[in-house]
Amino acid sequence: MDPSLPDPASSLSVDSVADSLKSQSLREQGNDRINKENKNKKVKLSLEDLNWDHSFVRELPGDPQSDSIPRQVFHACYTKVLPSAEVENPELVAWSDSVAGLLDLDSHEFERPDFPLKFSGASPLTGAVPYAQCYGGHQFGTWAGQLGDGRAITLGEILNSKSQRWELQLKGAGKTPYSRFADGLAVLRSSIREFLCSEAMHFLGIPTTRALCLVTTGKLVTRDMFYDGNPKEEPGAIVCRVAQSFLRFGSFQIHASKGEEDLGIVSTLADYAIRHHFPHIENISKSETLSFSTGDNGQSVVDLTSNKYAAWVVEIAERTASLVARWQGVGFTHGVLNTDNMSILGLTIDYGPFGFLDAFDPSYTPNTTDLPGRRYCFANQPDICSWNITQFASTLMAAHLISDKEASYAVERFGTKFMDEYQAIITQKLGLQKYNKQLVNKLLNNLAVDKVDYTNFFRSLSNIKADPGIPEGELLVPLKAVLLDIGKERKEAWASWVQSYIQELVASGISDEERKASMDLVNPKYVLRNYLCQSAIDAAEICDFGEVRRLLKVMERPYDEQPGMEKYARLPPAWAYRPGVCMLSCSS
Repeated sequence: MDPSLPDPASSLSVDSVADSLKSQSLREQGNDRINKENKNKKVKLSLEDLNWDHSFVRELPGDPQSDSIPRQVFHACYTKVLPSAEVENPELVAWSDSVAGLLDLDSHEFERPDFPLKFSGASPLTGAVPYAQCYGGHQFGTWAGQLGDGRAITLGEILNSKSQRWELQLKGAGKTPYSRFADGLAVLRSSIREFLCSEAMHFLGIPTTRALCLVTTGKLVTRDMFYDGNPKEEPGAIVCRVAQSFLRFGSFQIHASKGEEDLGIVSTLADYAIRHHFPHIENISKSETLSFSTGDNGQSVVDLTSNKYAAWVVEIAERTASLVARWQGVGFTHGVLNTDNMSILGLTIDYGPFGFLDAFDPSYTPNTTDLPGRRYCFANQPDICSWNITQFASTLMAAHLISDKEASYAVERFGTKFMDEYQAIITQKLGLQKYNKQLVNKLLNNLAVDKVDYTNFFRSLSNIKADPGIPEGELLVPLKAVLLDIGKERKEAWASWVQSYIQELVASGISDEERKASMDLVNPKYVLRNYLCQSAIDAAEICDFGEVRRLLKVMERPYDEQPGMEKYARLPPAWAYRPGVCMLSCSS
């Protein structure tokens, strides 16, 4: 992407619209710390005492039918449906004390004998009003029509002691009207991946849905992992996902796709989202003068104070841009960036075939379904998210909520916000004071040529000293562990880059110690590599859940050295590159 940069004052004003949530993950991490410091003062509730609220069901149109027979649902945002997965002696695999803290849930509740029953859906949770959401989406660039929660059932919303709203959802809980030809279930393999990555991304500082707990159902589920006609039985499981909202771009698209008759639902749903999740937009003052010139001649004007929906879509575009910039910063590839997998809150949502860059390759995709065109590969993520924003903005245009100029401005803001944030992130990762395009481009080219481990490279980079007198033969010593099996020509290329990098370090005037400390705060040592997930899955499938829990603890401190845990930062072994580990299909 190479969008033109905005007027700095305009950029600053628009950014102020999004201040309330754009630093969500960092604030939540701060809340985690405060929760630990004040744990004796904090409200601790039992499951029966949770403060339920059901704004989604109460304020939005619902399906008059409540059966789970797969069908087209009309004029409704949801269908009330009960969890129906078969359960036999369910077990608690893992849980997040951090997420329990968000809900004011006493961590001792995880010890209850009936806890697995309640979070497998086998036993009703007091106060819950279960439903499945209706949405559509573009899948691989093509409109797919109605999709919806085919195996996810929302239990309702919890209001915590800080008046924060958190939606609880069981994934793998059984059929809904949106299940199409599937069984509505999930397997342990995919559930472990979703549980662990939800929490790992949060502790990396990346906005994401969260996960409260993971339970086995005690029943087997049949899956054809590679769609090759060889199905097999696997252990079933259910993960409890948590987010302030699971609304997606596709939640709005589905109603706009049905023509004039349902355009009013788009407006109703937008009002609901703004009221509950973007309340600051309702209060934008005319004095803020959020008016901006657009186009090459600057003669068109977009005034965000005169249309709350325009301000809203711009904020969604900016949150999405910030999110994908952070993905690129840690080398994360989502794998399935369909519009039904795009959160209006700018959260990472729906963990399927994700992956981190164990070997830097801009064309890397973890999704076997995506291999022919690599639409969702690492390098394409910014452009695909921009395309998705365009589809979302088009939906609001169809509902007569925003103009074409306002829609275009939202897409423009996505581009500028992404470039601003991505450049800032890369500059921080390099420990520099200002962005150096030539240095960054040369680095990314070198990483790609030699397929260097992205995570370990940046972690090692903080060991380079700002000393231009280092002999040429010693320049690569701090990077020896990450620059493997490269010949003389490539060593020369890397030495040349390191020399340029050292010149930039010297010019910054920051001490080596101070720079290393700041770089280690933004360059993780530990990320959730696919082979680490697989090791935990292999153990869990023979009823040993210890590795899932150990891996969770490691991923809760990704920027710390964690003596004794170094094996979790190692390069993948040879077996990690087999199908089903490094790459997965969209299948659960």
